[in-house]
Amino acid sequence: MQFAFDRQQRPMTPIAAKFRKRTSTSWALDNLNLELGGGESIALIGPNGAGKTTLLRVLAGVLPADTGSVHIDGVVGSLLSIQAGVTSLLTGRENAMLLGVLTGWTRTEAREALDDVRERSGLGDAFENPVSSYSQGMRARLGFAVVDRLEPTILLLDEVHEALDHDFRRGMEERAMEIVESGGIVVAAGHDHAELSRLCESALVLEDGRVAAYGPLAELGTFERA
Repeated sequence: MQFAFDRQQRPMTPIAAKFRKRTSTSWALDNLNLELGGGESIALIGPNGAGKTTLLRVLAGVLPADTGSVHIDGVVGSLLSIQAGVTSLLTGRENAMLLGVLTGWTRTEAREALDDVRERSGLGDAFENPVSSYSQGMRARLGFAVVDRLEPTILLLDEVHEALDHDFRRGMEERAMEIVESGGIVVAAGHDHAELSRLCESALVLEDGRVAAYGPLAELGTFERA
């Protein structure tokens, strides 16, 4: 299994700058080439606005590539925002149903998965309460439980692990390791290098949408902070 992110001649994902002349264009990702094979885990590091979230969204299919191409072979599970798809007035159960349908389940499949999602989330009775009463960590638990129920072979995480409590975070890390050990791929973005090192072996450093460095996370974490 592998997924490749290939570039040809032009940068991809242009964003028209709102506060400049119409002829001015800034690029969220510029001339980026990346290819990962099964059994790899990579951290995306860099300052805010470097392009980490944009890259994950392109890989997840949330944003289209304007130029270049993205090739993915596997089942993608992505948790790119704690708030994404979550409606505060609905209960955890109702949101799990909604998120499941949004990720491609049929209504029948979503209903059949709800008890398992509740168990995976560890929310207990809070699963039946409105999400408006949830903490950030509880919302992250709910989202990850739905993603994990998909049994992804490619897991994309955007700083979500940093909102989780210690025990659930360790459980998520173990699940990520299982995916990698079974030949899957994990891509995680964040700023906590100690936590990222538990998820990923290598790292891609982004600066202004470009690749500044690529290699072992233990070495490039120091590079990014310099």
